[in-house]
Order: sequence, then structure tokens, then C-alpha cells
Amino acid sequence: MGIDSAEAAVAPSTTLKRPQEHTDDAAIVAKRAKPEPIENTTVSTAQSVATPTEKTDQRSGGRKGQKQRGKKEKDKDYVRTRRRGTRPEGEEIPTPENGESKAPRLPKRPCALLMGFCGDGYNGMQIQPDPDVRTIEGVLFDALIKVGAVSQDNSDNPTKVKLGRAARTDAGVHAAGNVVSLKLINVIPGVPDLVARLNEELPPEIRIWSIVRVQNSFNARTTCDSRKYTYFFPSYLMIPPKPESGLHNTLKTQGVEWEPHPFWENANPTGTPQDDLKRKRAYRITADRLAALRDAANKFEGSHNFHNFTVGRDFRDRSCQRFLKSIEIVDPAVYGDTEWIAVLLHGQSFMLHQRKMISALVLSCRTGTPPQLIEELYGPRQVFIPKMPALGLLLEYPIFESYCRRVAGVNEKLQLGDPEYRAPIDFEAHRAQLDDFKQNHIYAKMRSIEDRHGIFDGWIRSIDGYGGHDLEYLNPKGIVPQSAVIKRGESRMNPFREKKRYDATSFPVGGSSATDAVKEEENSEDEEAPLPLDKDELADLEG
Repeated sequence: MGIDSAEAAVAPSTTLKRPQEHTDDAAIVAKRAKPEPIENTTVSTAQSVATPTEKTDQRSGGRKGQKQRGKKEKDKDYVRTRRRGTRPEGEEIPTPENGESKAPRLPKRPCALLMGFCGDGYNGMQIQPDPDVRTIEGVLFDALIKVGAVSQDNSDNPTKVKLGRAARTDAGVHAAGNVVSLKLINVIPGVPDLVARLNEELPPEIRIWSIVRVQNSFNARTTCDSRKYTYFFPSYLMIPPKPESGLHNTLKTQGVEWEPHPFWENANPTGTPQDDLKRKRAYRITADRLAALRDAANKFEGSHNFHNFTVGRDFRDRSCQRFLKSIEIVDPAVYGDTEWIAVLLHGQSFMLHQRKMISALVLSCRTGTPPQLIEELYGPRQVFIPKMPALGLLLEYPIFESYCRRVAGVNEKLQLGDPEYRAPIDFEAHRAQLDDFKQNHIYAKMRSIEDRHGIFDGWIRSIDGYGGHDLEYLNPKGIVPQSAVIKRGESRMNPFREKKRYDATSFPVGGSSATDAVKEEENSEDEEAPLPLDKDELADLEG
């Protein structure tokens, strides 16, 4: 009901007698100057009429309102000090100790920060409410405040500057390129080069490549078209399971006919895992095994239901439908004593724990399982796929093709120095810096950790040591048997237990690494379970 209608509802009836002409003029004016009844009636009338949207929210239990309240509560978690406007009545406004006036407000503009980082020692990319939890964004946000790119008024809550990221990486995962979007002060008095000034404040494992002024509608996550990742692993993972191991015996019951593999034929029967690892480092993948790996990898390309390659989602969840643009397995390269294989993935988006894709690829090829298994895993049957170690995952960079085309069209009519000119987001313009950073801060650490601790060897031995039903989809037919199917709400006999060790990327330097690895494998078991998150929270963990 509009204001006009409300006024009509309370206006005096036209049948009433008009005031006498001799009535005091001041009284007439006073009567005409009473807006309160009209305003009050307007409010109460409007409140009593529910809109269709409000009725829908009431019928659905107020889900929309609950979501909005939940978001507000989440935002409040970031507040470290009392926000402006909440000072108790009567409390004096604090003044600086030096008596100087408050710094003048500087305009903030929507910007994209192109950055890279080594995730070793960090609890993931996304900033957390707890300041004691060290994250990439947390360190970056503090640096932005220190250099003056984020004002003190906005320093208590990153949501005030609309902080977002193109891809959220897990704890320890590295990124040669990622994009953070926010509103920042990009012109600061006394700071001629903001990128250089930020890099002075940041630790060497976090680098800013450039700061790009973007359109107001830009959001790093939703504007991103696709992302490129690389996964690295030693080629010795392609060696078949050790004879008489748990997985070897399971495969025999599934009908696999093993031919003696040269690696195990020449093994010392009384040799230790450390002895085996020394020999594994000298292994070089054969041409036929590399071809089998590439054939199986092609099954990932295209649009598929990836529910088996994540956690917390089932086949009916539409968000599991993802599109992988390309997957490429690069020719192996030897670094030190070990041969490494790189898998390049380019997809629109990736689900949480995408490392399961590489695990299914490696395990199926090393056991002689046909490539059609990958297609089987897109079906409704739910199975358990162990995660590959986090150590090998690298975010190359996100891609913004649509946005770049849009700004290119706008820029055609503008000059480079025009205030409305928007530069494209292009990581390839920083190719030399990215390659240098990857070699010195990511690859070198990754290889040294593997050399010292044998992370990938420990992981594959944990796979080979398992003799239960969870991995019985590894078989000569490439079909998921009923014995390997996981049914929601039903417990499994002898389930595979993943070890926390392989989700880490930071390890102590020195010590008896091989012995420590074996002990830690025995004491750090943790069965994977669906994360207690709703769909919105799971989506926020993906990238």
C-alpha cells in the first residue's frame, strides 16, 4: 500500500462539515500541521501487509533471512576492535597521543592484485578470523594496512574492502599466480611504486606481480573463467605394488595376472623401505607406461560428474558437474636422482581435494586397470579414492578471458592514461618472474622435502599395504564392484585410513627422515570423513 493510499485511509471524510470561517487561523494551521497520525498509520499499514517475497520466506522457514544473518555473523567474526558508530553514549572521542589530527581520507578503488606465494608454513590462502592462524591473505592484509593501501578505519575487517580471491588454496599449497580483489588506496602520498613498497613489507615467499585497476563489478572469484594447476609426482609411483603386499594380494583375487616386474625381481628380500627408496629414485618410466598414463588422463577432459573426486557431495549434487578444458602430461624430467612427471590441468573450476583425480590416474595405471575406470567413477556409485600428497600441487594462475575481452572493447575508445582505461589481467606478462619464483621458492622446496622425507614413497607404501575392499575398483575389468561401493550411513569393514602426514607440505629439516617417516605413518592415521560443511561453505573451499 503506497503513501497516497495510506493517507486516504486516515483522511477526514468529505462528508464532515468544513471549519467555520471565523475559526482562529492559528488553530487551522495547527490542525493542518499534524503529520504524526498519517506517518504512524502509514508505517503500521505497510507492516501489516506482507509482500509475496516475505510470504515465501515465512513459508520456507526464513531460510533467506537466516543466510543473511549468518553472513553478517561471519563478517562480525573478523572485527578485532569495536566498529565506528558503536561508542557507548557519553564516552569521549579518543584523540591521538601526539595531538595531531586524523589523517585525511584517501579514495579507494577496485583493484586486482596479481600475486604468487609458496604455501609452506601457511594455513591456506583465505584469511581467518583468528589472527593467530597464519594465512597468505592475513599476511597480505597486514602489509596493505602498513603501507597505507587499507585505511585504519577498514583495518579491523577485510570484508569492508570486499576482499576476495580467484582460487582458494589448501594449507601448504603453492601458487605461482593468484588474484586477490579488493578496494584499496592505490595512490598513496610518498609511495611512488606501491608494488615495490608492498614487496618490501611481505616475506620473500609472497610476491606481488602487479596491481591492476579493475571495473567496479569485478570479483576475483566470480569473474574468473578458468584456472590452471600443475601436479608433480616422482615417476617411481608407476612401479606396480610390491609382491605379497595387501594391494597385490587384493588385485590377485580380482583376477589380475601379474608378470614379475624387473624392479621387484632384483629387490633384496630382506631389504628395508629405505633400501627400496634408494632404488626407486633410479627408476625411469617406460614409454608404454607413459602412453598408458596419457590415455587414461584423456578420460578427464570434458564435462563430467566429479562427485567421487571430492568430499561432502553425492551424485545428485549439480555442483559436481565440472568442465575440464584440457589435461596434459609433460615429458618426464630428472632432478637430482629422481625423475618427475608433471600433469597440467586447465578447468573452469576445481572441487575440494582435486588431488583425488591424480590419485585415480596413478593407481589405475600402475595396477593395469583399464582407462574406462575413470568413466565408471563419474557414475552414481560412490567409492573411496585416496588423496595424493598435497606436496605436489601448484596453482599456476587463474584466467579472466571474458573480462579481458570486455575491457578491450572499452579501451578501444580510450587512451592509456584515461581514467576509465582498464588494463587486462595477464600473468603471461610476468612469465620471467613467475618461472624464477617457481624454481627458487616452490620446486626447490618440493624436491628437497621429497629427498629428505620420501613423502611420495611413504604414501604409495600406505596404499600398497592396504588389503581391504575400498580399492577393489582397481581390477582388470575397469568396473566398480559392489564390494567397493560406499553406502551413506553404513559402516565399512576395514576402511582405508588416510594419514594426516600427506596433507602437509612443511616438514622439519634434518633428523633421520626415513625412520621418522615410518614412525609417523604408524601414529598419524586419520580416516577421511565428509566435512561438516553446508554447500555454501564447501563452495567457498573450492577454486
